[in-house]
Amino acid sequence: MQRIRVSLIGGLFLAMVVLCGSSHGGPEPKTLRVCADPNNLPFSNEKLEGFENKIAALVAQDLGAALSYTWWPHQRGLIRRTLNEDLCDVLMGVPKGYDPVLWTKPYYRSAYVVASLKERGLQITSLDDPLLPQLKIGVHVNSPPHDALAQRGIVGANVVAYRLFYTPQAHAEEYPSKVLEDLLAGQLDVALVWGPFAGYFAKQRSAPLVLVPLRGGSRATPFTFEISIGVRKGEKALKADLEEALTRQATGITAILEEYGIPVVAADVSAGEAKGSEAPREGLKHEEGSHRH
Repeated sequence: MQRIRVSLIGGLFLAMVVLCGSSHGGPEPKTLRVCADPNNLPFSNEKLEGFENKIAALVAQDLGAALSYTWWPHQRGLIRRTLNEDLCDVLMGVPKGYDPVLWTKPYYRSAYVVASLKERGLQITSLDDPLLPQLKIGVHVNSPPHDALAQRGIVGANVVAYRLFYTPQAHAEEYPSKVLEDLLAGQLDVALVWGPFAGYFAKQRSAPLVLVPLRGGSRATPFTFEISIGVRKGEKALKADLEEALTRQATGITAILEEYGIPVVAADVSAGEAKGSEAPREGLKHEEGSHRH
């Protein structure tokens, strides 16, 4: 299950943040150092346009810290090459329960969604819907929904797999939102996508899409994830400082998520799925430290 941790996401999947110094004053200025993906909207980019950029800025302001960034693509070896090399002290967008780090309380909960054109009126909520095998389905390869389709024997020509990890130089045509572009173009009937990707796309494009949280996940293949901030194991004081900031800034964080169209689901949506499950990040099926939901 290590492979689907940290993203949905978003994550599966997200951006990273680093704090130097205590949250209680001192003679030296504090810095919230951010290690983030330079090209991973809606989560982060070099222009600081992602919602994780905005949340990082909110947390830094709350802690009275300056904000700085180190850019690193969210892919295999992310934690080993950044957090564990002391480039970062804090990792934004970590699914609760992601074992390589110490995680804070979650600051939002989202889910994979079934996206479809509003005019179709499909309203599919489960991969066990008898209509699903008759439809053209778009899904990011190796994501939890991709795995779950295979477990149900839904494979073959009606399942179109898309890349999630985007390498502009090698695969410029395979950007993560292509599955949603194809859905709008009528090439797909439904798309199974990490909620933050789908919500941001729909809001930016004013797209006539219905996004329904995917239900029926399991401990082995969850569809709903609680998203936290991760720090190195043992950094309990830093974790406590960040949690206090998250509590104080809860209203501002909610406003940022709404601004970006991020679908936030209630706790009961994930009933039956283990809390602290291995998860995506801007993401899907993950290698150690890779961050895509």
